[in-house]
Amino acid sequence: MDQPRDPSLIVEITPSADISTALHGWRAKCLQRLIRMDLPVPRSFAISAAAVRGIASGRMPPRDDLDRMFSAAGRLVGVRPSALNPEWGGPGTVLNVGINAACHASLAQRLGHEAADALYRGFVQSYAIHVARLDPDMFSDPEATLADALAAYRDETDEDFPQDPARQLAEVLRSMARAWDGPSARLLRQAKRAPADAALGLVVQDMALALGPGVTGSGTIQFTDGVTGAPGITGRFRGQTQGRAVLAAAETLYLTRDPRGHSLEEAAPGVFADLVRFGVAARERLREEMQIEFVVADSELSIIDAIRVQRSSRAAVRIAVALVRDGVIPPDEAVMRVQPRALSDLLHHQVDPRAPRDLITRGMAASPGAATGRIVFTAAAAQAAAARGESCVLVRRETVPEDVRGMHASVGVLTERGGMSSHAAVIARGLGLPCIVGASGISIDARARILTAGPRSFREGEEITIDGTSGEVLAGAAAMLEPALDDAFNQLLEWADAACSIAVRANADTPEDARTARMFAAQGIGLCRTEHMFFDEERLPAMREMIFADRPEDRRLALDRLLPMQRADFTTLFQIMDGLPVTIRLFDPPLHEFLPHDREGMRELAETLDLPLSDVVRRVDALSEFNPMLGMRGVRLGIVVPEIYEMQARAIFEATVAASRRGEGVVAEIMIPLVSAMREVELVRHQIEGVAASVRQETRTSFDYRLGVMVETPRAALRAGDIAEHCAFLSFGTNDLTQMTYGLSRDDAGRFMSNYVGQGVYAEDPFHILDQEGVGELILTGVTRARERKPGITISVCGEHGGNPESIAFCLHAGVDYVSCSPFRVPLARLAGAQESIRARRAAAGSADAAQGS
Repeated sequence: MDQPRDPSLIVEITPSADISTALHGWRAKCLQRLIRMDLPVPRSFAISAAAVRGIASGRMPPRDDLDRMFSAAGRLVGVRPSALNPEWGGPGTVLNVGINAACHASLAQRLGHEAADALYRGFVQSYAIHVARLDPDMFSDPEATLADALAAYRDETDEDFPQDPARQLAEVLRSMARAWDGPSARLLRQAKRAPADAALGLVVQDMALALGPGVTGSGTIQFTDGVTGAPGITGRFRGQTQGRAVLAAAETLYLTRDPRGHSLEEAAPGVFADLVRFGVAARERLREEMQIEFVVADSELSIIDAIRVQRSSRAAVRIAVALVRDGVIPPDEAVMRVQPRALSDLLHHQVDPRAPRDLITRGMAASPGAATGRIVFTAAAAQAAAARGESCVLVRRETVPEDVRGMHASVGVLTERGGMSSHAAVIARGLGLPCIVGASGISIDARARILTAGPRSFREGEEITIDGTSGEVLAGAAAMLEPALDDAFNQLLEWADAACSIAVRANADTPEDARTARMFAAQGIGLCRTEHMFFDEERLPAMREMIFADRPEDRRLALDRLLPMQRADFTTLFQIMDGLPVTIRLFDPPLHEFLPHDREGMRELAETLDLPLSDVVRRVDALSEFNPMLGMRGVRLGIVVPEIYEMQARAIFEATVAASRRGEGVVAEIMIPLVSAMREVELVRHQIEGVAASVRQETRTSFDYRLGVMVETPRAALRAGDIAEHCAFLSFGTNDLTQMTYGLSRDDAGRFMSNYVGQGVYAEDPFHILDQEGVGELILTGVTRARERKPGITISVCGEHGGNPESIAFCLHAGVDYVSCSPFRVPLARLAGAQESIRARRAAAGSADAAQGS
């Protein structure tokens, strides 16, 4: 205890003291603010993070500093953690430090032996378990007396319980400092995304004992509901709250007048009025909704602490908006206070956090929201359940394009395999369906129609709940909260749009997607994947007929059947978007995805096409590829089978004419997928120009369109300068670009990705958060080279990363004009873009101020 005194290491918290969050933590700074407001806060000391680090390594404060923290002989203190961020937690609070035989005798005279014994015994037990690290079983008997506890301590340590208050405090400080650096604490902080070297301060505060005559007890009070965000006084007050014997006779009071029982408002109206007044002042001065911890001793009020009200996503939005409307904070501050992912919770049903959860298993939270339904194992069963009006959850090992109809019929999706960019995840996010992928703790017996998770089994038809926000699968029907697309939600996003300097579009393939995009104020469609339109039951036969045609003219005949359907698709999209830009990606997937893969499906196809089964089998085999994602797809298919792109271009242009006649003012954007060479763009461009000329001549109508390229291959990013000369825009498809850069299948990565991230191979799943070091460097290279050749070219990102806050921040700084994401992620992207725009402006203003000052 001979460390030289440094006045900054241990500071009494007074209005003028040099207390900062960076040095002493959030709790110390908050207490100083409460003291500056003249609230009745007991005498408190802040121990800096530097001092705590010294204590952890054995450098204890000088004896006189320890003595100084006891305001008078017989006073007790409590020690509380004060991390830089309250979300990081910390070691548990230790109360009543300093109690000894002399203090016990004084308390017994004042409060009675029963209360004094309970207080002393409780501290001995806590000290033995958490400070001396003795066997908890020796100190957990609720029937033990004070003499029993003191004897057990002596037996276990061969010494009497320490009577020196300074020694007790020193040991408590050492224990809490070392607990902060323990492996369990580090893992918990890591889960909360705290930095590895996160610092801890400590606060030592005089105890305000909730024992004695009159209205005496302790409690908490807050002025808004943490789940709904609605204003109103909530909390608890428990009379005579220290000591086992006293607790047994304690009375729980309601805070406000209540017909169910006695209330603090009735028992001590002056105390209650002071609490309300303090709460209003704390909200205005601290600019936040606070929960106040207090103690009442014979109607005398002490404020022990104040913390930010814990809140749900819907409460966070409502509170932020209310603070602006009441003039407490400006709109930009409200925008910065709501986590973008919180908005996703508001768009869907959520499992009520207050309700019990019967957990079956966990997987990756691939699409937010929650839903309850009966288990089905096939798309056909899902459609049958929907026809009966039953809610169902589609459970698959992994989904394939043919499952899309079943996903449409389901309320949620669960897959054993897959990652954040797997087929199930991408489609579910687009549909707004709760989805969990990569639930490796389950096994599926499709033949027996049984889902097994550990020792539990569930048959088809049994009810489960999917929580796509947490990644948890629950047994039965969980209690739900309704979506909250209310006035506060819309107001927050209006403020976000005013601050945002990057545009947000939606990925939309259907009229339903487009309407959802408009509802969430997307600034256009950034990606319409036309191939999803061909899996419809009415269109699939014509698509298969085209695949089996051997001559161009026969392919055109089959595609002529699809032309009016595609034209109607695009006309509807143009009308819904009402003049906003619509980017249509030409056909992308390999043709084998449209063919059956089992014997029964091939037999049915042979009957439909009036072909021998052997011919169908041979064609299916011929179209199969060793690696379809790197095979005959995208622009390669458009060049080898040009009739497909010709039909689509004609449908787009005829829809442009039809929609423009109705006043929408359409300028279609046509995007070529999977480009890797400039010559590919030249060939397709020439082809599309020819179709445009024909439609103009046939309709006697003039129209414009923009041709763009989807940058999904590393070579396209590197040759972006050449490619830019032949198009009006570039859109980075980061799903495929990540897949090709890493040489990693996005559908299979989920099997080992958590292991890779856990061992630090990748900092994050690159299909979830954009890899800025690798994929990001390709994007930056592409942006730079494209704009060197064509300064005015439009550049966007339309992969799933377009709805990820960290990735949006990168896009903004990379000079991307807009991002495009699933419709249900548009609100998140709008808020994330606004927050990064505000940070950038603040950083620029700070740099300007620094330059001016120098």
